[in-house]
Order: sequence, then structure tokens, then C-alpha cells
Amino acid sequence: MALNYEIRKTPGDTAWFRHDRFGMFIHWGLYSMPARHEWVKNHEEMTNEQYDKYFKYFNPDLYDPKQWAKSAKAAGMKYVVLTTKHHEGFCLFDTKYTDFKSVNTPCGKDLVKEYVEAFRAEGLKVGFYYSLLDWHHPDYTIDCCHPQRNAPDWAALDEGKDLKRYAKYMRDQVTELLTNYGKIDILWFDFSLQGKGKDEWEAEELIATARKLQPHIIIDNRTQIEQDLWTPEQVQPREWVRDSEGNLVTWELCQTFSGSWGYHRDEQSWLSPEMLVRMLVNTVSCGGNLLLNVGPTSRGYLDKRAESALAAMGEWMKYNSRSIYGCTQSKYTAPADIRYTEPEEEGRLYVHLMAYPYYKVWLPGLQGKVDYAQFLHDGSELRFTEKEDGIEIDVPRVKPDSLVPVIELFMK
Repeated sequence: MALNYEIRKTPGDTAWFRHDRFGMFIHWGLYSMPARHEWVKNHEEMTNEQYDKYFKYFNPDLYDPKQWAKSAKAAGMKYVVLTTKHHEGFCLFDTKYTDFKSVNTPCGKDLVKEYVEAFRAEGLKVGFYYSLLDWHHPDYTIDCCHPQRNAPDWAALDEGKDLKRYAKYMRDQVTELLTNYGKIDILWFDFSLQGKGKDEWEAEELIATARKLQPHIIIDNRTQIEQDLWTPEQVQPREWVRDSEGNLVTWELCQTFSGSWGYHRDEQSWLSPEMLVRMLVNTVSCGGNLLLNVGPTSRGYLDKRAESALAAMGEWMKYNSRSIYGCTQSKYTAPADIRYTEPEEEGRLYVHLMAYPYYKVWLPGLQGKVDYAQFLHDGSELRFTEKEDGIEIDVPRVKPDSLVPVIELFMK
């Protein structure tokens, strides 16, 4: 018997997405050169002319997407989303509609093409992020997030701009992205803001263009039109995300290793490996996916902090991925300091020990329901005692060498 959660139906088929649960986000662009946040152009209120120095010298000579793909796969990630164009407007692909693209830098490459080929070769599903904001485009008007929002002549800077031409530009580029690179699994738009939403983006036409080209594709809801994915960011939901009508939805938490999405050389608030694993477990236990971000350097490699974090996730996933892939929120309510996940096809229950107990694990309400118990990481038996109102599992007094130990219960 399968778990019977009624999830809001959407235009795209999200079944594979809900199974895979864990993906990689990649934020990469010219902002990797100043290396002080991907919004550096906004934060420092740079003009296009000031920002162009990065375009002049961008040359990721150590770019090796095959290594990125291997690192993602080894971490247990099943899909990936790359920023083909972030808010700065710089395109990592060879587009006909702007000269502000990677092939016109010293790099001289279509970076998206190599990315798609490398990740597809590793068997990962491939996604494109595309920014709705564009601080470089000549028709993009100044708003509350624009680098020139405080310029004394901002009104004059907007003269002659036409957002309809910009909306057409976006459709043209999305057409390129969904025509020139084969099958694309996810299209991740980002984001709507005050004064710029679905009407300004001409979002219905934009989405229709994408679906006509690749009907299977999964699209997020950041155009202000609800589609397939709900995407909370830099938070930790405590329950299954719902839409405005209270329906359960397909959702994905997007998170960073630290406080920045792009490469930030001096940023120090990196999460510990244990916190990252907890984040994944917490998310899946609430029926969601985790999209965990890396920000490559301007030379094109993942720095040691990112590689170390990915390796730690991979070490845990190597032994415990059975409690993540194909799993979702359990029908049982977990006690404090424990998170449950359960496969959609019932028969097992995974008990994640977020705080390791002294020598007993108490699971109320499971009396008469468990046939066998073992640690998932090594398959070693755990003896348990049936009580009137639950079961009591004996565990070693010394915590196993696992960031978050998992008990696998075989149910009757």
C-alpha cells in the first residue's frame, strides 16, 4: 500500500522530482570575480561601465564541468540547476540577443553547453535558472533592486526604455535555451518584485513558450504564476508547504552553504556538515526537496570549502540515502529530536536521530507495528522491547560515526 498524500496537480510531471529529493544549485557569473556576493553590483551601486571591467577580464581557465558533475553525483545529488543568466544580465550561453555573454569574454566559450553535456553524462537531470531581473539590459527599468535606484538622474536613465521589448528578449532567450541544448528538466525563474510581476514579465506567454518547446519541463512559481514548484529560500519549513488554498504542493528548499550564493572569498558563516545533513533530513521529513548551492570561483573550480561540504554530504548519503530517495513525510508523528521519513511504498520507517540518546530510543505509538530494527549505515541489528504505548530500542552508548545516525524499521 502506498502513502496517500493528495498533492496539488501541476502542468509538469513532478513524480521523478519528488523521488530524487536532492539537487545542486550553481550560482556563477561575473560576480565571482569581485568575490564579495552575487549582488555586488546592487550593493555597491555600480554602473554598467564600472561593472564592465569584470566582463573584460572574465576567463575561467580551470572550468571543468565534468569535475563539478562528479562532485555532485558523489554527494548524492540527482539533479542540478545552473544560473544561465543572473540579475547582472551576463549570459553563460551563446545567445543571439546580446553581446553581454561568455563567448565575448577572454573565456570565449558557451559555458552552458559544456555544463549540460557534463552533467547529462553523469546521469543527472539538468536545469536552467533564468533571472527575470536584468541590470544590464537597455530596456530594463530602474526599480527598488536596481543598482542605479539612488542615482540622482534615475528618471532620465529610464527614458526610452520599454519593458515590452525586454519581455520579448526573455522569450527569445528562453527559446534559445530550450531549443539548443536538448532535453531540459527544470526551468527556474527568479524573481518577481514590487512593480514587476506576471504582467510586466508577460509571464503567461513566457511560460507558454517554454511548455510548447519542452512540454515535460518543470517550472517554478516565481513569475507570480503558480506552476509546478514552490521554492522557499534560506528558511527551514517545519511542515509540508501548502498553497494559498491549503493544498499540499511539490516544494523545494533552496539553501546555501554560507551567506552568499555566488563565490564569496571572505565569507565565514559556512554551515557545518552536520547542519547540512540535518537540513536535508528536515526537508524530506516535511515532504520537500533540498537544492543546495555552490558558487564556483572566477577561474571555474569549486573551492575547498565547497568540495569539503559536498564530500561530507556524500559520505553520509553513501550509507543513508535509502532514507532520502523516494521518501517523504511519514504518517507517524515523530517524538522530539527525531525525524521520520517513509518510502511512498510502505513497509519501512526511517528514524533519524537528530540528538543522540543515552542508550534508549523511545518511539511512542509503534507498538505491535515493527518486525525488525537495524542501523541503516551498517545494517547491524538493534534489539527493541514492546511496551504498552510504544517501542523502546536499545542503541550503543557511543554514537556511531555518522553525522545523523538512522534507524531502519521494517514494519509488519
